Amino acid sequence: MDRPGVLPWTLGDRVVVALNDGHLVASLGLVQGIAAAEAARLQAEGFRRVEAPWISVNAFLVLGGPAPVLIDAGMGSGGPDTLGHLQTALRACGVAPEQVGTVLVTHLHSDHIGGLTGSDGGALFPNAEVVIPEAEAAYWLADGAEICRGHALVAAYGDRVRRAGEGEVLPGIEAILAPGHTPGHTAYRVQSGDKSLLIWGDLMHLPAIQFARPEAYLSFDVDGAMAAATRKRILDQVASDRSLVAGMHLEFPALGSVRRDGAGFAWVPEQWSAAS
Repeated sequence: MDRPGVLPWTLGDRVVVALNDGHLVASLGLVQGIAAAEAARLQAEGFRRVEAPWISVNAFLVLGGPAPVLIDAGMGSGGPDTLGHLQTALRACGVAPEQVGTVLVTHLHSDHIGGLTGSDGGALFPNAEVVIPEAEAAYWLADGAEICRGHALVAAYGDRVRRAGEGEVLPGIEAILAPGHTPGHTAYRVQSGDKSLLIWGDLMHLPAIQFARPEAYLSFDVDGAMAAATRKRILDQVASDRSLVAGMHLEFPALGSVRRDGAGFAWVPEQWSAAS
């Protein structure tokens, strides 16, 4: 049975829905910046798999504006069968693909944009504008750049692709550059009244390790040192502000806050109820 991963949260006058696309099966051999034994110890102490650890993959739906806004779109077809469940999650919350008005992209890795196109290369969100961070497009889509699924995205959506820098990209939604994982990796802050939520994209991939040791990065980070510096800066900021945050690779439903814990940080899941 395909079980949809869907959980809605009230944010002022808006509703943000966490959507689970599934999980990647990874390896702790990807972890750089700390000793392998330390990575394994933290993973085990977090009651997480040491062998073949899972990396959760999420997207977020923002309701309450003129049309639904999707932030990232999961892997889609062509990936492992542990991924590609976003469309099921969308159907479960009553949103059809043609109703989505905008898709905001955090970066152009396949597990974030693969779900924008079908196996035939067509657009799966036929009425949506797709917003790509300007610095991300400059890196991945320039002439002579490495081939990635971003090229298929542009081919499918054509003039409905918009490149955007930092600042407000839609009413109440601000783009914030958070480079390192990729050069144009971008977080989005959703604001509604006095409530806000920072959706930080791929600020981290293995929470049991990277909250405690934010200097740990993964070998597929384009610039690991920059990714670590960005992670430390944002974690310090949201811990000070007691901000509500969400992430694409935090464990579903992936919404909560961050507190300081010794020299590192710790995750505080948001308390959910049927009235949330």
